Amino acid sequence: MIRGILFDLGDTLIDFGQVDIDHLFAQGAQLAYDYLRGLNQPLPDFSVFHRRQLRAIRFHWFISRLTGKEFNSIEVLGRISRKMGQKLTCKQMEELAWLWYEPLSKCAKVEDGIGNMLGDFTSKGLKLAIVSNTFVPGVVLDRHLSQLGLLEYFPVRVYSCDVGYRKPDRRIFNICLDKMNLSPRQAMFVGDQIKVDIAGARRVGMISVLKDPTGKKRHWRIRPDYRITSLKQLPEIVNQQNSS
Repeated sequence: MIRGILFDLGDTLIDFGQVDIDHLFAQGAQLAYDYLRGLNQPLPDFSVFHRRQLRAIRFHWFISRLTGKEFNSIEVLGRISRKMGQKLTCKQMEELAWLWYEPLSKCAKVEDGIGNMLGDFTSKGLKLAIVSNTFVPGVVLDRHLSQLGLLEYFPVRVYSCDVGYRKPDRRIFNICLDKMNLSPRQAMFVGDQIKVDIAGARRVGMISVLKDPTGKKRHWRIRPDYRITSLKQLPEIVNQQNSS
């Protein structure tokens, strides 16, 4: 019996599509710079500010891919902020982190009817959760989910930047399953990356569902239990699993 569904976040639950990351980062840098200037915090020229932040994020991103251990961008931003002589409260740091992310948030789309589907799942007693590889602070992602009207459906959210482990590491899945009080055989994981989401879910022992709108994602060894082009196909899979 499937008693819970775990979702990846980016390009699974929320679709971002093709984006220009460098352009969005520059937009976020400008928003952050203007915010700090409004707080009368000490600042270098914008070009120096932008370059310093970009270099730091790229460095930590590269290291995280080598080690499999996640970093939290709010900690990186905080260290840079202190080196510039800025003094910010926790709330101000959270707002700063949001401003860096805000341009990307405006690219987000959610399939029509997903809120109704999630509500129907919960009304039937299914537990829902999010497991996401991300260096974006959890408080920022929660704010975005709230804006999209999705936060209420996910009482359990496990972000790699908070726990330090990245999918496909078993530990990040097990942390989530423990919070949900579910065994792997009672859960289904939905994600869009074969070598990260599907491999990790299968390694733990969950039913794996690949979201692949193009139908072109293949791997010679890793095969999902199900393939979908839309999240709205999930109720049929749940019914199939629970009636077998």
